[in-house]
Order: sequence, then C-alpha cells, then structure tokens
Amino acid sequence: MDGQEYLNQISATNRPEKSSKFSKILTSKYFLIGAIAVVALILIMVVGAALSSGKSNEKEDGYALLLHLNNTGELVNTYQSDVKSSELRASSASLGGVLSETSKQLDEYLTAKYNIKEKDIKKDIVDEANLQKDGLNSELFEAKINGILDRVFAHKMAYEIALISTEESKLIKTTKNDNLRDILTTSYDSLDNLYSKFNDFSETK
Repeated sequence: MDGQEYLNQISATNRPEKSSKFSKILTSKYFLIGAIAVVALILIMVVGAALSSGKSNEKEDGYALLLHLNNTGELVNTYQSDVKSSELRASSASLGGVLSETSKQLDEYLTAKYNIKEKDIKKDIVDEANLQKDGLNSELFEAKINGILDRVFAHKMAYEIALISTEESKLIKTTKNDNLRDILTTSYDSLDNLYSKFNDFSETK
C-alpha cells in the first residue's frame, strides 16, 4: 500500500465518525431541551407583543380624549380675550372651534355606543385630566399677571395640540369604527394646520 492509499483509507475511516458525533449532538437530550426552550421563548415573545399591541381600550381612551378636549377648550376660551396679538387671537378662536366640534361629535359617538356618563369614568382618568388642566391653568394665569401671556399661551397651545393629536392618532389606528375614524381624522388634520401658527408665533413679528 502506497502513501496515498494509506491516507485515503484513514480519511474514509474518520468521516463516519465525525458525522456520528455530530448526529449524537443533534439528538442529545440536552440539545433538544435547549431547542424547545428557545422556540417556546420566541412564541412567548410573539404572543406577548400581539397582546400588548391590542391593549388599547376605545372607551377609556375615547373618554380621556374627550376630557382633554373639553379642558383645553375651556382654558382657550378663558384666556383668549386676554391675548394681545390679533393674529394669535384668531388662531385661538380657530383652535377653540376645532376642539368644540370634535368634543361634540366624540361625545355623541361615545354616548351612543357605550351609554356611559362622566361619573362612570374611571377615577384615575378624571384625576389625571383635572391635574393636567390645573397645571396648565396655573401656568397661563401666572403668565397673564406677569405680562407674558401671548408667548406662554402660544407655546402651551402648541404643546396641547401635539398631545391631543397623539391621542387622536392612537385611536385612529386602533378603532374599527369608520365614523369615529372620520371624526378624529378631520380633527387631526385641522389641528395639524393650526400647530405651526402657535409653534412659530413670535411677538416680534
């Protein structure tokens, strides 16, 4: 037997052994347990993601938005007459109109579908809305007595528009009701048009 034949024989003898070892690893109890655990973990993550994405509650989110619309609209009406800039007053009037109309339509939708009164809304939703309103009112009142209402009012209304738009966007994406989607989409577009009027406001113009 020459050297090449000897090497070929060794190679042929060793190949099955390597394959056998690999097969043993694949079929071992520990490998199978590990593989099952990984698959189970992936399934849990997928199911968890699906459940978390479906946690939106149209009724509660809708009423939280309704309270936000009403509270912001009330403060707009309270401070609008104290704003010095005629341009800002005009924008404020437009904002008040959008908030009022959206609130009216949203209230009608929620009442017809859920027949729930404000007293039935969860306390934490009401408390959070009132806390936010009181904080905004305090900032606007302080700005008024310090003679800087226009600047603060414009900044705060831009912020409120952004918050309300985010709430509306969430409901637009999750609701299955075309009527509610239309109400919120109309409001969202109107607020989007008004945002720059407040955000870009400058007293030096």
